[in-house]
Amino acid sequence: MGNRDCAGVGRWAERQRLDVINLHFQTAAYGMSPWVHFLPDRLRRPFVTTFHDLRVPYLFPKAGPIRPWIVRRLAQASSGVICTNHEDFGQVAWHGQRALIPIGSSVPASPRDTTRVREVRQVMGAAADAFVVAYFGFINHSKGVDVLLDAVSTLKRPVQVWMVGDSLGASDPTNGAEVRRVESKIRDLGLDRMTRKTGPLQEDEIAAYLQAADAVALPFRDGASYRRSSLMAAINAGVPIVTTRPTVAIETFIDGENMLFAERGDSHTLAAQLARLAGDPALADRLRGGAMELTAAFAWPGIAQAHIDFFDSVLERPA
Repeated sequence: MGNRDCAGVGRWAERQRLDVINLHFQTAAYGMSPWVHFLPDRLRRPFVTTFHDLRVPYLFPKAGPIRPWIVRRLAQASSGVICTNHEDFGQVAWHGQRALIPIGSSVPASPRDTTRVREVRQVMGAAADAFVVAYFGFINHSKGVDVLLDAVSTLKRPVQVWMVGDSLGASDPTNGAEVRRVESKIRDLGLDRMTRKTGPLQEDEIAAYLQAADAVALPFRDGASYRRSSLMAAINAGVPIVTTRPTVAIETFIDGENMLFAERGDSHTLAAQLARLAGDPALADRLRGGAMELTAAFAWPGIAQAHIDFFDSVLERPA
């Protein structure tokens, strides 16, 4: 996006006579053009910016102090700011008009179908006594898949690991190298025979495969977060989740009620939580129920209404 594009957006907004403009911003989006940060100045209408992720992108690691300054400027110039996660919300605490509104999931929320569970486990070749641990999402270093493999390799029971969905993606060129490292680690740990990969799946198939697992393990190196769409998908599927302790307080994530926490980067605590879950069917049922209760917080109708309410508050606020 260049200066000419910004001018075009301004003319279009005037013709449409918009009440409010909502820019969805992520640091690696819009070709990382600096011009997008000045859009609020070009448009004579209330302007709300939704920040999806304020972390410095892998494509622009050497921007130094310029990147946080220019992003902060975009927030300052905006009439209102929406953040999709607690980490970013804390960074804009100084803004007088802000809201925390999570992202939803493309994986539909649906009750667990025991017949479908049996079908999926049969297709995947899971033995009746196997404890199935599923991982969902692209494979990159921040996801901690290597930590998961180390943890699974120490479990003293029949285990199967499912890599659910597309593992590579297209947005991060480092994913390919990480996938190769993970495949090498699977061989080194002797996990070849107990690891299954589904390949790309449709959204409803993703839910079915996650629900057929005994646990979904998501050991993020930077902790559980609303940033993680794979975690949102697991919540929507209503499955027992083992993830890593958040770096900030997230009141909706309750250890032992709707997920289990392991320590970040620690295969030993991850293995301990998986073993605990494998040996406690009542805990598994409680986590399933807790996850299903949590789906309401990430349902699209509620997310849409939260946006409408926030836009109304921005429009009602005196200039």
